This record gives sequence, C-alpha cells and structure tokens, in this order.
Amino acid sequence: MMRTTTASVLAALLLGCGGAGTYKEPEGTITFDPERPDMASPGTVAPYAGTNAFVLEAQTRMPTGMDLQRKVILRTCGPTNGVCHNQKEYPDLHTTGTFASAINAPCNLQPGTFGSVYDRCERLGDRFKMTEQKFKEIEIGWYEVIVGAYVEYKDNETPPSDAAGFHLHLRDPVPLDKGRAHWGTGAFLRNFVNADGNVEMLSFANYNTRWWVLDDGRHLYGEVRDYQAEDMEELQAVGIIQGDQNRNGTFGAREGQSVPLINPGKPEESYLVARMRGHMQGDPIPGTRMPLANQPPSVTDMLAIMCWIEGLDPNAKAWNLSSSINYAGCSYSANPEALSLVGAGVHFADRVWPILQSSCGGCHGGSNPQAGLDLLSPGAWNRLQAFSLQNPTLKLIDSGRPEKSYLWLKLAGDGSVSGSRMPLDPLNSGSRSLPQDQLDSIQTWILAGALND
Repeated sequence: MMRTTTASVLAALLLGCGGAGTYKEPEGTITFDPERPDMASPGTVAPYAGTNAFVLEAQTRMPTGMDLQRKVILRTCGPTNGVCHNQKEYPDLHTTGTFASAINAPCNLQPGTFGSVYDRCERLGDRFKMTEQKFKEIEIGWYEVIVGAYVEYKDNETPPSDAAGFHLHLRDPVPLDKGRAHWGTGAFLRNFVNADGNVEMLSFANYNTRWWVLDDGRHLYGEVRDYQAEDMEELQAVGIIQGDQNRNGTFGAREGQSVPLINPGKPEESYLVARMRGHMQGDPIPGTRMPLANQPPSVTDMLAIMCWIEGLDPNAKAWNLSSSINYAGCSYSANPEALSLVGAGVHFADRVWPILQSSCGGCHGGSNPQAGLDLLSPGAWNRLQAFSLQNPTLKLIDSGRPEKSYLWLKLAGDGSVSGSRMPLDPLNSGSRSLPQDQLDSIQTWILAGALND
C-alpha cells in the first residue's frame, strides 16, 4: 500500500485546485505572547479514613468539584434548558464553567423585586451630583420611576412624595433649599479604572430637568415631561447601581459585610448556600428557599458543597473543578448530620394546620369549600393526602417532595401550575404571599415526611 505524507496531499490539492509549485511549510512568527488563564493543577488530597456513612458516600459519589456540579448543582438548580439557573436566571449553573464563574461573583444581580434583595448582597451605589451646584457627590440608595399623567408644578410649589416622575433616594441629605424647584443637570457618576490603571470617578449619564428636595432631604424628585420620557428610558437602561437596593435604610456594602455567590474558604458566608439553608449565620435570607421546584440537596449533597467551598483557596485567581475535594480535612465532616436542610420541630397540629386555617380557611372551609378542600374542620391532614382536582397528576401534599405537592406549588407561587398564587387577597383583588417563616415551616414539614403529628 502506498503511503502519502501530509505535504504530498496538500500539494495534490493545490494542483487539483489550480495551484502550482511545491507546497511550502508556513513561515514567520507570532508577534505577541498570548495571556492564557492559569487553570492550576488538579492536586491530590489524603482520602477520608473515618467511618461516617455520609462522608464516605460523598467521597465516593462526588470526589471532585466537577462531580459536585454534575450530580448535585445541575440536578437541583438547572436541569431544564432555558429555565431556572440554566441560561435563564442569574447565576447560570448548568455547566462546570458557569458554576466555576460563580466563585467570587456578586449575588442578586437580578433580584426581581426589591424586597428580595439581601443586605449583604448590596454593592456600593453609583453617585449623584448636580453640575450647576457645588455640593459633593452623594451615593445613590435607590430610585423609582412613578408612571402617571404629567402635572406641572410651579417653581415655588412642592410636589407630593408620590408624584409621577423620577424619584431618587440618596444616602445623605442634599444641601439645597426645600420648597422650590432647582433647574439643573443631574450627573450620575461611577468609579472606573482608566488607561493608567488608576481609579477615576466619571460621569456615565446625565438628566436635565427641574429638581425638588422632598421629605428629609435625601429624597430628590425630578420632573419628567412628556418629551423627556425617552431620556428617562435611556437613563434607566444604563443600569444605575443602587446602594440600598432593598430600600430598608441599610447600605449593605457600607457595612463591610458584602458576600459573593460562592465565597472561597467560607461556605457559611456564601449566598448560594444561604439560599438553600434559608439563613446566613442566623440572619434570615429574603425569598423562598432554593431549589424551589426540585428535590433539595441531601445531607451528603450539602456536605460535598460545604467541603468543596471550604477547600477553595481565597487567594487563587482561578480554580480547577477537577481538583479533589478534601473530605478528610473538612471541618463539616465531623458532624455532617447538622447540614440537613429538613430540620426538625415543625409539626402539623401545632404549626402547619394553624397556618392553613388562618390563611386559607376563608375559602377552603365551611359547607362549600373551594375546590372541595376543607382545611378548617378535623380531618384536614387526611384530605391533604388526596390528588388535586385542578391537576390530578399531583397530590395536594406529596410526602418528602414539595416540588410535587400541588398545595406547596400554589403557596410558593411556582409557575409550573396554573392559576393565581395562594392565598387570595380579597381586599386587594389579587393574591399574596405567606410570610417567609410560614413558607419555610410548611416546606420543612413536607420535606420531613408531612407527618400527622
């Protein structure tokens, strides 16, 4: 059999395509040195040699960060293309690369509603000043655009605090007179790194209008005339960073306790972990515990997560997910049972049923309860074991599986079931959410087996 070399094949191709002459190897040198990322080395660790079954199982099932992402994070947080934390919601966790990018990444960049923002996720806000005035720039707490019909106020009038227009809430009072309008250009400033590598505060947006100082002096009202609507839309589109995004008066970053999604070496101060546990160092986390509609991590899963984060080098610039998780040196291996997300102490009779009676009994009680579900009279637990009339594929309560429990999905406002979130709010012709501690109790009760105790 005749052997052909690469050069002879290329020469034949050149001749066959109209080329002429002999093939020549490429010449020349690359004129720059590529800056490739440091992926670090996988490294090895001594295996756990104890007898705890949870640690042994975690070490067998999830020896590396890649196994953790594939067997736990992907299953619970991003199993379906285009939904949840799989390309739809921040953070995207559906690949090992996107999971690694969550290390030291800011949390709550897409909060949905301002009340769901955790203080320790807030960043330093952008700053505001008026170019025609001499006061120093002031950090922005939060802003709101109230939509409504334009009302023209006189220069010596004071608009109400809920007037249609642009409302800017600042960290410190503005040293301008109240009771009259101030014409001027509001400049929005942010720190940037310039070409010399130095931090420089630059203006990234401006809005020229009449301004009034309201309330305690920290509230600025900017007029938005009809012809300024497009300018206001452009201002919002640039993305103003709000230092008090949850509007509770606490500027989280100013407290010096900001936390990232995954904090290398500090699982207890990682927002990703806190959303699963419902608290961070005893401080409740706003929003429903995650994952919302998938099976929550087991003790073994949580041990792998905590040990992996604890083993991350906080001084590193890159992290290799193929590195072994150090279960032997992990502090959580001493008592992994304490990592259970199910918890204990939530009983149907003295906690869950009273919540359902007080919040749901108005509709689901009496001689003709809605959907045929009576939650007021004795025997409510037995009735909760039935299948939903609205969705016969789901039980009202599926023991151990809130993500398959129709009642829980309605209370949690999960979009996988049709209809309004429960309970209804007849005073406001809509629906409302139960307080977070009540939602946590119901979810914990279901996870623990939904016992009739």
